[in-house]
Amino acid sequence: MTRSTPGAAGPARRTLRSEVLLVLALSLGADAVGAVISFIGSVTKPGPLKNQAATLVTTQAPGRPWLDLAWQLFGVATALIPVALVAHLLAREGAGMRAIGLDLRRPRSDLVRGAVIAAGIGGTGLALYLGARAAGFNLTVVPESLPDVWWRIPVLVAAAVQNAVLEEVIVVGYLLRRLEQLGWAPMAALVASAVLRGSYHLYQGIGGLVGNMAMGVIFVLLYRRWRRVGPLVAAHALIDTVAFVGYALLAGKVSWLPT
Repeated sequence: MTRSTPGAAGPARRTLRSEVLLVLALSLGADAVGAVISFIGSVTKPGPLKNQAATLVTTQAPGRPWLDLAWQLFGVATALIPVALVAHLLAREGAGMRAIGLDLRRPRSDLVRGAVIAAGIGGTGLALYLGARAAGFNLTVVPESLPDVWWRIPVLVAAAVQNAVLEEVIVVGYLLRRLEQLGWAPMAALVASAVLRGSYHLYQGIGGLVGNMAMGVIFVLLYRRWRRVGPLVAAHALIDTVAFVGYALLAGKVSWLPT
């Protein structure tokens, strides 16, 4: 799946490979392994998948809202440590996060592009999820189960932004840069990024795997066109914010939304 590239042989290549494996082991690679184990548990459990739930943002201290808030903020902050590691590694390289397009040079353009992407992908993703669940290929995804307290919506938005930053920085900007430096062919790198994105969503079911792989292909192509993860972060954050907050507001009030 790889091809040779001049000027990146020997110890330098081994160092880059080790770095990529370590970054993934501390972040989305570990999540992918956990998702596979979770999916095996789901498919071997009696009953259809749609009768099982995959909860994304859940309470950490039932009945103790202030402690729950502390745990929610702690979870968001610690989930972003791999992003800080990537920023450190890119800075040591002399490139910085600007090299993958996560900066404030084009905030309006990034947000507009992100909104357009979110509008295109969001509805399609919802339709795919509902279809996969109805066909028995997906668990019921419960975006949130937080208590109805004042910090519920802010925490959901923070979780959406955290997901977006973590995933797009690691699985698009960082991974594609390193695979290119290691001499991977463009198509092989695209497949690796898309498969990784799909795999850590497998806990949701086959629909989560396939839908996120398709999203991964689109995001890689857009990143290569714009050379910026900023629009992808904006799009992902908007998609997850609508999913989390929309579920919080609509669950139990509309018939088409599984709960």
